Amino acid sequence: MAMSEFIHYALAWFTGLLLGGVFFGGLWWTVNVILLEKRPTAWLLGSWLLRMGITLSGFYLVGREQWQLLLLCLLGFLMARAMVKWLTRLPNAQRSLQGAESEHAP
Repeated sequence: MAMSEFIHYALAWFTGLLLGGVFFGGLWWTVNVILLEKRPTAWLLGSWLLRMGITLSGFYLVGREQWQLLLLCLLGFLMARAMVKWLTRLPNAQRSLQGAESEHAP
C-alpha cells in the first residue's frame, strides 16, 4: 500500500469520525434542548434535516471514488457513535437511581 493510499484511507476514517460526532453529538444536544422548548417538534425536525444533510453530503463526497473509502467512513461514523454514547452516559449513581425507578413502575 502506497503512502498516499494510506492517507486517503485515514482521511476517510477521520471524516467518518467527524460526521458521526456532528450527527450523534447534535442528536444529544437536540434532545437536551427540546426538553425546554415550546416547539420541540420544530427543533427535532430542523435538527434532523441539518444533521442528515451534513452526514449524507459527507458520505457522498468521501465515497464517490471508492467503496473502500465509504466503508472506512462508515466505520469512523459508528466509532463516533460509540464515543458520543460513552461521553454522554449518566454517572453511576444516577444510572442506578434510574434503574430503581423503572423496577417500581407499573
